[in-house]
Amino acid sequence: MGRPMAACIARAGYQVVGFDTFAEARAKYAEAGGTSAATVDEAVKDAAAVITLLPDGKIVRAAVEGFKAKLAPGTVVIDMSSSAPMGTRALGEELIAAGLAFIDAPVSGGVKRAIDGTLAIMAGGDGKTIDRADPVLNAMGKSVFRTGPLGSGHAAKALNNYVSAAGLAAAAEAVAIGGKFGIDPNVLVDVLNASTGRNNSTENKLKQFVIPEKYTSGFGLALMAKDIRTADELAHQIGVSAPLADEVTALWDAALEKLGPSADHVEIGRYLTARK
Repeated sequence: MGRPMAACIARAGYQVVGFDTFAEARAKYAEAGGTSAATVDEAVKDAAAVITLLPDGKIVRAAVEGFKAKLAPGTVVIDMSSSAPMGTRALGEELIAAGLAFIDAPVSGGVKRAIDGTLAIMAGGDGKTIDRADPVLNAMGKSVFRTGPLGSGHAAKALNNYVSAAGLAAAAEAVAIGGKFGIDPNVLVDVLNASTGRNNSTENKLKQFVIPEKYTSGFGLALMAKDIRTADELAHQIGVSAPLADEVTALWDAALEKLGPSADHVEIGRYLTARK
């Protein structure tokens, strides 16, 4: 996701410097129209804004704590990762107290929309800081939603992925049941898409990936399971009963344990049909 998003920022006329811990990723960064830095300190030097796009909030915190001393006062840090909302809020408060600016702005839409610059972006934090970040965010996204205080962007992203994952699991299960009964899976998908069962997965994942068993959507099952778990944990942290989220979390965690961390998230269909 990071490389095509950086390419969108570069096309908008910004000077973009990127860093990754993997040398191969750094070598490919020039394809995005930016400059690859040899160290993270070099990447953030003189930056007006620093974007993090990392696997989880713990890694974001470790990265930010490593480079924050190199940032000029007022530099905007934008965490576009899928991080835990409570951790994001704590990190943001620390950075703001240290004289920096911070917002969380995770994205939805996948690699295709990252390439097209049409991502949905959920921005949490102070409105004036989001105003400062808006031109950069709009270079990557078609819609920028202001979700509320610090951490709310990450909360919205996790909740979105929970709903998406529940819909994908239900749709894949329905196709498996229908197929066993003798209904052509493609016909059932057409029925769903013409009826009230339609969702993003019935439109964009079943015929494209699940039915032909081409598990190449580009989004990992481990990342999806993490986001669902984040949503479920948030519910428990703030005292909201979420029995369905509990069940969906358990389902995806079981699939992750069975299929392994390298599995694509659309392989949930394979997991569901293989269960006894």
